[in-house]
Amino acid sequence: MSTSWSQVDIDGHGADLFIPSSMNENGYVIVYLHGVHLGRLVDNDVYTRLFEQHRLPVVAPMTMRSWWTDRICEEFDEGITAEAYLLERVIPWIAERFSAAPPGIALLGTSMGGQGALRFAFKHPRTFPVAAGISPAIDYHLRLREADETLAAMYRDEEQARQDTAILHVHPLNWPRNVWFCCDPQDERWFDSADRLQMKLSSMGIPHACDLTTSSGGHGWDYYNHMAAPAIGFLMRALQSERLRVV
Repeated sequence: MSTSWSQVDIDGHGADLFIPSSMNENGYVIVYLHGVHLGRLVDNDVYTRLFEQHRLPVVAPMTMRSWWTDRICEEFDEGITAEAYLLERVIPWIAERFSAAPPGIALLGTSMGGQGALRFAFKHPRTFPVAAGISPAIDYHLRLREADETLAAMYRDEEQARQDTAILHVHPLNWPRNVWFCCDPQDERWFDSADRLQMKLSSMGIPHACDLTTSSGGHGWDYYNHMAAPAIGFLMRALQSERLRVV
């Protein structure tokens, strides 16, 4: 099924592109945000099959270990942040290529990309009202305790990084209408932050959906694949809801 994928250039950076055999009639597009190990979906039959089933084109930009932040990550680009790249380059490219625009564009991410999808949604809820994060590495500031050289070049210290995490971008009066995330209870590194996010959203009365009980191997592709169907199913329902929403 990987033959349905190709690689494109978006303003000087590579991106994977999936085109289904027939396009969904409503023009929905998925943007996939990769994890810190730069895992791609081009050879993943689980996700490819679901994208084909739902007739979803997918754009998967590659931004290295940028953590999808608004901080310069030199291994990605010395002149533009991953956040600005997504907003100012990728989204306009999608508009030109597919005639698609928010709220018909949904974010899907795993691990580093999962926190990126949530962080974008809470920081830019009008642009990204639909987002799903699988195993979101929300508390990425903790990696600075492990001498993470990439994050150390992006943030002054652990606290500055913590202030930039998805949880700290939640606004009580301005939030995305459709957010879903999941984390395996056996994911010792990232489960606590996902649990804390759901507690904060619940206490603030912010609508969301999450699965923090399903277990399938902890953190990694076994779990990502296991949760692919519910994640993409949520995105499809949310995109449909946004399309029918009366403003």
